[in-house]
Amino acid sequence: MARSPRWRELDPQKLSPEARRLKEGLLARVIGQEPAVDALTTIHQIWRSGLADPNRPIASFLLLGPTGTGKTRMVEALAELLFNDRRAMLKVDCAEFSHSHEIARLIGSPPGYLGHRDTPPYLSQENLDRHQTRENPVTLLLFDEIEKANDALWMLLLGILDKGTLTLGTNEQVDLTRCLIFMTSNVGADHFDRMHDSPLGFQRGAAAAPPDMAQVSDSVLEATRRIFSPEFLNRIDRRIVFNSLGAVEFKRILELELGYVRQRVRKRLDVDLKATPAARKWLLEKGTNPRYGARPLRGLLESEVLFAVANLIGSGQVVEGDAVQVDVRRDGGGLVFRAQHASLAAAASRGGGATVGGGPTGSALHPVVESLAAGRDLLPAGSH
Repeated sequence: MARSPRWRELDPQKLSPEARRLKEGLLARVIGQEPAVDALTTIHQIWRSGLADPNRPIASFLLLGPTGTGKTRMVEALAELLFNDRRAMLKVDCAEFSHSHEIARLIGSPPGYLGHRDTPPYLSQENLDRHQTRENPVTLLLFDEIEKANDALWMLLLGILDKGTLTLGTNEQVDLTRCLIFMTSNVGADHFDRMHDSPLGFQRGAAAAPPDMAQVSDSVLEATRRIFSPEFLNRIDRRIVFNSLGAVEFKRILELELGYVRQRVRKRLDVDLKATPAARKWLLEKGTNPRYGARPLRGLLESEVLFAVANLIGSGQVVEGDAVQVDVRRDGGGLVFRAQHASLAAAASRGGGATVGGGPTGSALHPVVESLAAGRDLLPAGSH
């Protein structure tokens, strides 16, 4: 009697090397949103395996949660990983489509309307295919703050999400079956406000009870059911509630954003920009609030660090090859900038013993450092 062949056990959770790289890249760029990254990675693997529904968009996502938690950044990060350009997407700012007649900007005006040939529709096939490559034949389509759009846009999306096609004003059929569609919304974000007893957890005292994220997520999803119609919600593949950010996430975001600032400075001029622990703490205290997410931190970095460095470069206080240290003023009222001459910075990078912002006694210091040694904090023009 012939023996039946043995069955080997499989692991459905195993990712392909490509999906694993995508997941790692998203986790490095979008902080504190592991469930959202997992959902996007799963959809990407389904698409790459050829098992996505050929008669619908690849997938559609409704990204929910507080402002500044990374909803739009998630799409930008995906574009950066797929196309090496965070702007390689079609983005619709739904606040600009609060009236029904404005939908014509997306699909064009029908024949007979004045100027219907003058402005090409934004959702044309040419635009949709613009960023696709042979390696990644996919389009990222983002509808930002979908709750602010007129009902006419929601009706337009019903056909797109259901059949993957769109009829323009010229009766031309547009194919959206190779699209990943993202919609962001702040609906229900007020449910996160009660989760935080203190702004960042930096205050001393009894620790706050850990929030029940499952309960908060249910409340947010219930809020969406009061705003959007069942027909609309039932056509969305994934509804993802982004986590509110806390002290740990803000520290990681600060390091990420400081890295972006360093890249911009180094691209303009070969200058090594560093921030002391005291400066990092100051930036976190002044630029973070769970209610507003990471956006204030990015704005603070731009106004207090990037603009200041621009003034230092423009005034000739920082030159090619210098190392610039960002620290906190003695009175704690702002940031101060110190520089090390290019030759000393090179020696420090080779392990010569010099440190940014001050070298051994008798070493040649940059004029900015010399002024600090004399007891004067030199601040960029316009600082306060």
